[in-house]
Amino acid sequence: MTRYKKLSGKSGVDSYEIREKSIVIKFRYAGKYLYNYDRPGREYVEEMKRLAVAARDLSTYISKNVQKRFARKL
Repeated sequence: MTRYKKLSGKSGVDSYEIREKSIVIKFRYAGKYLYNYDRPGREYVEEMKRLAVAARDLSTYISKNVQKRFARKL
């Protein structure tokens, strides 16, 4: 997994792993979650990938737009 750089300050995201049709997010205190094209959907996953690479606002985006719509907890 790639360590999330947290350029905007503190973040609940610890690290991430980008896959072809999904992203795995490891949160600092909540474990790992898989988000994929089925749940929450392609547009959300692609935006999460973009934000992860940019190291900006990933946790905020998940909180506001994705919430608990993950494919599964790992």
